[in-house]
Amino acid sequence: MALILGIESSCDETAVAVIDDHGTTLDTRVVAQRIASQDAAHRPYGGVVPEIAARAHAEVLAPMVADTLRDAGLTLDGLDAIAATAGPGLIGGVMVGLVTGKALAMAAGKPLIAVNHLEGHALSPRLADPSLAYPYLLLLVSGGHCQILEVRGLGDYRRLATTIDDALGEAFDKTAKILGLGYPGGPAVERMARAGDPRAVPLPRPLLGSAEPHFSFAGLKSAVLRAHDTGRHDAADLAAAFQQAAIDCVIDRTRMALRVTGPATALVVAGGVAANRALRGALETLGAEAGLRLVAPPPALCTDNAAMIGWAGAERHARGLHDALDVVARPRWPLDATAAPVRGAGVKA
Repeated sequence: MALILGIESSCDETAVAVIDDHGTTLDTRVVAQRIASQDAAHRPYGGVVPEIAARAHAEVLAPMVADTLRDAGLTLDGLDAIAATAGPGLIGGVMVGLVTGKALAMAAGKPLIAVNHLEGHALSPRLADPSLAYPYLLLLVSGGHCQILEVRGLGDYRRLATTIDDALGEAFDKTAKILGLGYPGGPAVERMARAGDPRAVPLPRPLLGSAEPHFSFAGLKSAVLRAHDTGRHDAADLAAAFQQAAIDCVIDRTRMALRVTGPATALVVAGGVAANRALRGALETLGAEAGLRLVAPPPALCTDNAAMIGWAGAERHARGLHDALDVVARPRWPLDATAAPVRGAGVKA
């Protein structure tokens, strides 16, 4: 049994959680957790402002740690390790969380675990579903990332596809901004799409049917902007058409990955966009076609949270994988460092 304190501050959510790796259900594994949203601070700008995000993390993180430990009925001495996101992400925010984790580890004499934020997402389905075993095929879709990976074991990832330009979550946010739906954009687009006709506005499906395994959403964003600027289309129809086009691209790319991946126990989706119900439904159908069950974390574990960081830390702690206090924050940190670069911005991932 190990109790791990998790800290997440890679973007615009400040989060702290205590994880018990001895628990057999999500409720017993997540002993306590707190999340401070920055939505109100960033809403006037229509997106995340890195400087504002870093300052907000610094203001609230220390009291959040104290409050979360109190919720769990613990002190630092009762923990077995401290896990903090060390990247990738907005470097200012990452540094706030990682330095806090280092200070706590040093003060309490506990091991430090520097967690890759993407690994937190990749392992979050195992936090929610104890029956999920390696290996599995993971679709990781968020505001900053869009990848398909073979998750073969802890720290063992093979990237099959990534985006050559924009992430899917970014495309949702940009579409929301075009339609004047505010921030955060993804949930707003999904809500509006329910009232629209996905066939009302013809939009492209970039790379659909291509032999190239990767994603591309920049052209789809531009097409939404052009269609909106004509003034001829209802906003709900545009939202529905965009969402359907994006889902069609994701399903096509994931179907291709299923053809080339090795044995898998499940088709898994994680990341902020994994909370989209229409996407989940399409993936469930695709998984059934391939004879695989779809595993998706509950919505609270799809967005950035510290429970997933604590769980990734717990899996690493169980293997004795700890980090020195001089570990550095990283704005970029690929899960598969051996993956070949791709054209466009995909090399970032």
